[in-house]
Amino acid sequence: MSKQVNIDWNTLAFNYIKTDYRYISRWKDGQWDEGQLVEDNKLNISEASTALHYGQQCFEGLKAYRTKDGSIQLFRPDENAKRMQRSCQRILMPEVPVEKFVDACIQVVNANEAYVPPYGTGATLYLRPFMIGVGDNVGVKPAPEYLFVVFCVPVGPYFKGGMTPVNFTISEYDRAAPYGTGAAKVGGNYAGSLYPHQLAVKKGFADCIYLDPMTHTKIEEVGAANFFGITKDDRFVTPQSPSILPSITKYSLMHIAKDYLGMVVEERDVLVDKLDEFKEAGACGTAAVITPIGGIEYKGNLHVFHSETEVGPVTKKLYNTLYGIQFGDVDAPEGWIVKVK
Repeated sequence: MSKQVNIDWNTLAFNYIKTDYRYISRWKDGQWDEGQLVEDNKLNISEASTALHYGQQCFEGLKAYRTKDGSIQLFRPDENAKRMQRSCQRILMPEVPVEKFVDACIQVVNANEAYVPPYGTGATLYLRPFMIGVGDNVGVKPAPEYLFVVFCVPVGPYFKGGMTPVNFTISEYDRAAPYGTGAAKVGGNYAGSLYPHQLAVKKGFADCIYLDPMTHTKIEEVGAANFFGITKDDRFVTPQSPSILPSITKYSLMHIAKDYLGMVVEERDVLVDKLDEFKEAGACGTAAVITPIGGIEYKGNLHVFHSETEVGPVTKKLYNTLYGIQFGDVDAPEGWIVKVK
């Protein structure tokens, strides 16, 4: 690595930092172009782009990790590619082939190698692939052209000074409609969550938990993350619903719980009035891996799980195993790791 960057890796937050290169590819006349790395971080698009007016866009999030021997690896990028394809199918955008998606991520990481944080800092290089509908189009219909872009940002560890449980409150708002776009990673889902999040924070909570939009009796998502609970007889339980975003972190944790920790894994309904079946609970996603849940407020009562101040032992094992796989310290299941360098 020849270039040096002036970054204090130990104080990095989850903020935008302009890196040197990003990948961009255009879909036009029924096909994708070759794609290229560019230095300009500004997009020049038509004022009539469907992404601006009708929300025809989707995105992904994944990370590149520096291992102990100095090499760099991606964690399950093919799963991000497949999830983006499903998002594109839902809102009538052209799919990016898995190989093209993964290759774009590798190109961006290699071109910005100086920004991949050193091993041991807990920091990573966050990649943000996204697609937007562009071109001159005023009617409510799919765009004539699309841009697929991947940029990257070095980010610090989600937990400064270690994992600490946080409390959540049940929201009266819905994250998604029963047969809507909840399972797609589209911007509209997140725009609609900003207000409920603000209300939760004003009440002193980390974020809110959304119930199923049909009956308001079952837990679906924790803010922008997936929920899991550990039952008193050590089962790993996570909600199942067509309006939940299928988290790659969640499915990875399900595999780890079963194959590494020997637990029984259940993907099923999680009733909000049956929280006492769980001794531990957490939220999982790319950014934090796992956010331990101390307690959940529902109808004025705070249900506390393991502790409001200490992480439960099973949650800690799950976190350490997945974190170890991502940074190359624990053997990964076949196909989970893609070496960049």
